[in-house]
Amino acid sequence: MGDRLYGGKVRDKILKQIKITAATVYITDIPVRLTRRHGSGDVAGSVKNAILKLETDAGITGWGDAAPWAVFTGTIEANAAALHVYLRPVLIGADPFRIEQLMHDADHAVVGHPEAKAAMEMALFDIVGQASGLPVAELLGGRCRDDIPLSFSVADPDFDRDMEMVKRLYGEGLRLFKMKTGFAGHAADLKRMERFRTELPADADLRIDYNQGMVTHDAIRQLRDVEAFKPTFIEQPVPGHHRAALDEITRAPATPVLADESVFTPTDALLVASQRMADLVSIKIMKHGGMLAGRKIAAICEAAGIACYGGDMFETGIAHLAGTHMIAATPNISLGCEFYQAKYFLERDLLAEPFPIENGRVIVPRTPGLGIKVDEDRVRHYAVETLK
Repeated sequence: MGDRLYGGKVRDKILKQIKITAATVYITDIPVRLTRRHGSGDVAGSVKNAILKLETDAGITGWGDAAPWAVFTGTIEANAAALHVYLRPVLIGADPFRIEQLMHDADHAVVGHPEAKAAMEMALFDIVGQASGLPVAELLGGRCRDDIPLSFSVADPDFDRDMEMVKRLYGEGLRLFKMKTGFAGHAADLKRMERFRTELPADADLRIDYNQGMVTHDAIRQLRDVEAFKPTFIEQPVPGHHRAALDEITRAPATPVLADESVFTPTDALLVASQRMADLVSIKIMKHGGMLAGRKIAAICEAAGIACYGGDMFETGIAHLAGTHMIAATPNISLGCEFYQAKYFLERDLLAEPFPIENGRVIVPRTPGLGIKVDEDRVRHYAVETLK
């Protein structure tokens, strides 16, 4: 029975002997199809990611993706250096099954750099999942959902082009749309919301995200105007460190307020949850430093009755898969996910097969590890620097 469950004596031997033997960091520069405009800055032309490849003496390879944004979490240069210089010594020769210990060691090896640590963690889980024959969601405690509603960000400065995309995606089954605001003025934001509500059917779920773009002293007055368009939530209206203002805003409008940039760490989550500074929280493996940290924050929020949303950065399908497994195994991340970049934003993703989206929902893989192989030739094609 045990042999059948775990793959027999060969699998047993792998579990006991596996060690990490090599770590390679590819800095990729992938062209993008769309311009993304936010209250905190623009993303256009291409995005740079630090792709981590971990090799083992068992012949199993794990992959990770660090997707920083300089105005939000960090820079590509810093995260590539964190992986190559500071986290490599933690990994080489290590047992990949000791994920908690290795992540603890990573925090002591280099402060911050959550994107690099997220890449490290997902590569470790990828290895362990393949070695044990289990999807990452099962390693995290087992799935509580098999698919996740997908949200698309309405963030193109050309709103006509944006609306064409929104209508196309609605036809493909998407119902969640998050409009980026705070970059063109309040009147322009209201016009975009009005057009969305006029041209889309009533079941189109509108969410609003200011990305810290509001002036604090005017936020409540302007948000009362926004409520006329019945958004599901309003995300991070003011700068993340203005938590007292966020608290005041949360208590003013009737629409739930979602905290993003105000919650990076479990300590942040404890403060926001204990004082009910927000109604909802965005969970992102890139800002928290991985799936385990994201789940800790979701648990703190759950204890306070605060539901969570699955956000992301400008990621490849590698990181999308990690986020998908985390959400699948975490009941409190219940407001959908934002993993649209691999299919709709990047010129070409790094996965060998398309990131799984069907009828507006992300499908949670059932194959071992992260669940879809990486196209290594494509990684090399987009790599502008390789660190070994």
